Amino acid sequence: MTQPQEGAAEVPVNPSDTAGGGRHSGKFDAAPKLKRTRVSGTWIAVIVALIVLVFLLVFILQNQDTATVHFLGMSGSMPLAVAMLFSVIAGGALVALVGGARIMQLRKQAKKSRHQLR
Repeated sequence: MTQPQEGAAEVPVNPSDTAGGGRHSGKFDAAPKLKRTRVSGTWIAVIVALIVLVFLLVFILQNQDTATVHFLGMSGSMPLAVAMLFSVIAGGALVALVGGARIMQLRKQAKKSRHQLR
């Protein structure tokens, strides 16, 4: 038999948990869950971003056909994947602008209602 290490907590033995025919409550006694942190969230975001970038690179490499693009009276040719990537970036920027304007509107409204409550 080994001696318990110094500072180690002793676990009391419940006689009903032994082979004496005691009933089990059905609950799982697990270690407490670890709290999520910003670093763990960032780590997962980096991994997801790397996976998305790999898929994006494969997409660009597989779609090298030239496409002619016409926009606001200008025209030019570029690889199809690059043209699609530019359109996705422009769409994302548009959504970010509208979303940012809405966030500013809601913040202004919340600030105004906080001042009215005082």
